[in-house]
Amino acid sequence: MQKIRPDLNIGENIQALRYASGLTQEEVVAKMHLMELSISKSTYAKIETNRMNIKVSELLALAKIFKVDISEFFRGLA
Repeated sequence: MQKIRPDLNIGENIQALRYASGLTQEEVVAKMHLMELSISKSTYAKIETNRMNIKVSELLALAKIFKVDISEFFRGLA
């Protein structure tokens, strides 16, 4: 029987990339709204703390906002 792998916890990487970009959570959420992605600050905070899974559309938006390749979100994860 194959074991089910847990979801990758990328929240810490998202937070680190936000810090490196010099943005607040509010600024990131505002930029996502400009990209027509409806997300609350509370939901975004839950993503950074791994209490909520991120949608692919949100991940793609964050890559654009932070000006990084998608692979940066998975750095150091196995």
